[in-house]
Formats: sequence, C-alpha cells, structure tokens
Amino acid sequence: MQELSEAVNNQQGKDKIKRFKPIIKPVSIFNPDDIKQIRKKTGLSQVIFAASLGVSPQAVEAWEYGKNKPDGASRRLLEIVRDDPTFLVRFQVKNQLATID
Repeated sequence: MQELSEAVNNQQGKDKIKRFKPIIKPVSIFNPDDIKQIRKKTGLSQVIFAASLGVSPQAVEAWEYGKNKPDGASRRLLEIVRDDPTFLVRFQVKNQLATID
C-alpha cells in the first residue's frame, strides 16, 4: 500500500522525484599525430584500423596526414580506443584458415 501511495503522490506531483541528469563529456578533438599514435598503440595497419572503426582506409590516411578530421562518432570511438587500445582487437572478426581436402 505504501508503494501505491507513493506512486499516486508522485503522479500528482506531491512528492519531488529525484531525477538523474547525465553529464556527457564533450567529444575530444584529435590532431593527426594523436590519431597515428592511437592506431600504433593498437598494433593495427591503417586498413585494419579503418575497417575496425567502420571507415575507409583513405579516411584514416587523411586523418593521419591532416587532410581531413574525424567526425563526432569517429572521434568518440577514437577516445575509447585511446583509453583502451585492445578494444578494437577484442571486437574484430577473426580470420580463420580453412583446410581444403
């Protein structure tokens, strides 16, 4: 009964509800050297790094040479990889060799 009473009071605005207000960290900005260092820490080539991020190898090359800048979603992924260089390797699709009889 107490929970029902609290629910009714909440619905009627009689009780103040503590609301969770998330604090979202701004997305980092990376310079070409930052991106190259992040990729090198993963031990991945530009091609595999790009595929793991879901972008073209040309995009990674352009980022590393300062011709283009990564967008917001790519920057957030770069943050994650910067903080955990094993992240991409853990989620890569592993190639398996098949033996042919």
